[in-house]
Amino acid sequence: MNDTSTLVSPQDYREAMSRFSGTVSVLITDGPAGNAGATVSAVCSVSDNPASLLVCLNRQTRINSIVKENARFTINTLAGGQEDISNAFAGFGELSNDERFASAQWQTLPSGGLAIKGARVTFDCELTEINEVGTHSVVFAKVVAVRLGDADQKALVYLDRAYRQV
Repeated sequence: MNDTSTLVSPQDYREAMSRFSGTVSVLITDGPAGNAGATVSAVCSVSDNPASLLVCLNRQTRINSIVKENARFTINTLAGGQEDISNAFAGFGELSNDERFASAQWQTLPSGGLAIKGARVTFDCELTEINEVGTHSVVFAKVVAVRLGDADQKALVYLDRAYRQV
C-alpha cells in the first residue's frame, strides 16, 4: 500500500469536512471520573443488532479520558433552537463545567445517565471498545436505551461552519 498521508493537508481536509453536513450532538458522561460534556459531530450508527454507535473524541481533550474511565455516556442529538447548548459544550465563552451544565435542562434516565430536555433523541450508552486513530479515539458503545423526543422538531446540523435547521 502506498503512503498517501501527504496527499491531503490537515487544513484542506478540515475545509472539505466543513462542507459535510453533521448532526449536532452533546455527549454527557458522569461516573467515578466526574461529569463532563462536549459537543460532538462525529457520531455514527454501527449496528442495530446489537444496537451500537461510535463517537470520535480528540485524544487531547479532557472529556476523552473521562469517558474512558466512566465507561458510560449519553449522546443527545440537538433540535433546532438548541444552539446555545451546543455552543456551551463546544467551549465557547470559556464557561466552567457547572456553567455548561446550567445551559440546559436535564432529565435523569433510569440508568442514571443525563438526557437534555428537548433533544430529538438521547442514546444511553455503555463503552465497549476504543480504537486510537490519528488524533482521535474512536469510541464504540452499546446503546442500552433511547429516549425519543418530538419527531416534529427540526434537527440541528452543522454545515459550512454554521448551524442549520432541517
